[in-house]
Amino acid sequence: MVEGFWGEAMLTACYILNRTPNKRSKNTPYELWCKKVPNVSYLKVWGCRAVVRLIEPKRKTLGERGIDCIFIGYVEHSKAYRFYVLESNESVSVNTVIESRDVIFDEERFTSIPRPRDMIHQSSSMRTRNETISQHQYCFNIEEDPKTFSEVIASRNVHFWKEAIHDEIDSIMHNNTWVLADLPPGCKALGCKWILKRKMKVDGTIDKYKAILVIQGFRQKEGIDFFDTYTPVARIFTIRLLLALAAIHNLVIYQMDVKTAFLNGDLDEEIYMKQPERFVMPGNGHKMCKLTLIQTSVLYKV
Repeated sequence: MVEGFWGEAMLTACYILNRTPNKRSKNTPYELWCKKVPNVSYLKVWGCRAVVRLIEPKRKTLGERGIDCIFIGYVEHSKAYRFYVLESNESVSVNTVIESRDVIFDEERFTSIPRPRDMIHQSSSMRTRNETISQHQYCFNIEEDPKTFSEVIASRNVHFWKEAIHDEIDSIMHNNTWVLADLPPGCKALGCKWILKRKMKVDGTIDKYKAILVIQGFRQKEGIDFFDTYTPVARIFTIRLLLALAAIHNLVIYQMDVKTAFLNGDLDEEIYMKQPERFVMPGNGHKMCKLTLIQTSVLYKV
């Protein structure tokens, strides 16, 4: 499938997903929105071959009564289908999209969709070239991200990793995420580790080095250390709904990023964590970090 039909494929996928139940609700999104059960009997296999019958004024007595097409989607406000014309005749030209309900499908026959000609808007002399990235840069970028502090030290990008780690520690200390305290009798301190990732741009170059200190919450036991889990982020369903409403009403969406957003939540339970490697406070090596704010990967009670 060529790039020119990715939009048709995406619209068809959304059309089907809106008529498909999900694990969070027994009803389909279509049923929740339209208050009626969707009819799925007319759904067909995307990309299959089909013969669209010509309308009466375009038919000839002894001529063809149909044109060969490829099924590429559904019409939004009717039960008709959208087709890409493969073979032209006197009434319909090739490489055009038509809509019809009078059609015969062959759902076991497929043909690779050719590149649509109308997708080319500029001549070769006017076309601009995208910036390219050298093969040498790609070779450097395929290096795996370090998983431990020792791998950070051994990395050729140790300077950038150290800067990212210090930025994370500075944010944690600025938010007063923990205070040093003695470990109470009977309590167990959780460990912590660094998650190190390089964020990439769309062209494959490195955008920035990111370091996140996470607590090893998997060592907590349900019913003892916590009673429920919760992540204060929006569901992907909510984000999709917001984007859809913005597109329908022609609204502008603004995006923002909250730095160390997970450190803005209060913590009710007493949770102790070992001091991060290479960041042990001098003279307080025996003390633990008593968390006052939610640290990433902590399982906590709602």
